[in-house]
Amino acid sequence: MATEYIMGIPVEYGTPEQVSDRVVRVMCRNPSPYTYTGTGTYLVGAGDNLAIIDPGPMMPEHGEAILKAAGTRTISHILVTHTHIDHSPLSGWLAAKTGAPVYAYGPHGAGRKGGLEEEEVEAGADKAFTPDILLKDGDRLEGDDWTLRAIHTPGHTANHLCFMLEEEKTLFSGDHIMGWATTVISPPDGDMRDYLKSLARVIEEAPDRLLPTHGPAVEGPKRFVRGIITHRRMREGQIMALLEEGPMTIDIMVSRMYKDVDKRLHGAAARSVFGHLIALVDEGRVATDGPPRLMSEYRLS
Repeated sequence: MATEYIMGIPVEYGTPEQVSDRVVRVMCRNPSPYTYTGTGTYLVGAGDNLAIIDPGPMMPEHGEAILKAAGTRTISHILVTHTHIDHSPLSGWLAAKTGAPVYAYGPHGAGRKGGLEEEEVEAGADKAFTPDILLKDGDRLEGDDWTLRAIHTPGHTANHLCFMLEEEKTLFSGDHIMGWATTVISPPDGDMRDYLKSLARVIEEAPDRLLPTHGPAVEGPKRFVRGIITHRRMREGQIMALLEEGPMTIDIMVSRMYKDVDKRLHGAAARSVFGHLIALVDEGRVATDGPPRLMSEYRLS
């Protein structure tokens, strides 16, 4: 079962878009090969108080668009799914403007298992981020007409949270699941086995809809999420098949596995392949000399 990604959605930057009775989205003008059309910041609540999910990058003009969309209503909660520079940096600016506390699982690296060298840390981390209030799995936040439940979904990052809007059975999925592309799993903060477990958790939660921070909504997501799991298993199968030909480095694997993919994304693809290989080494199916590294040569055990 292949995942069918949703592309070509129209975008109006800075203009509030009514997504549901309780949810408005404001798009940030930061499109890129990694953010697709940009960061989508969500305003949750139809009453007098609002929760903001993923304020976005440090672009004050986007912050002003969020404030304009809120109007006279009070922003009472600022929620961050995870600490990447297209999601969390504006939270401090918005908190200073509104007085609302910032909620997240923790600073970058919170929940990480460790075991890899610092040189392997991925680009794009917001290491300056510190939340005002820490959230753990199952914590609930409430407003006039909304309840958001935190669901810890490590994989893309160790501190990644999704938020379930209980009244609408809508899951704000951050970068954990996106409708337009495969999520990058970049060690050491990214963990492939944790990611697959977190995908299974989303299926168990049975949301009616996913609202990722980038790209379109995913309706009826159970089949879509199962397709992502199948895709990841197929990638592992590709890696094992390549290694049957003999020892190989990640750059060679990527050049063959992603030959039809925009080369600007090959760096991210290499890190996801690295994530698969770490898991395969841990399971004893693949071997390398010394600890797994991005530049290591890998072989079948």
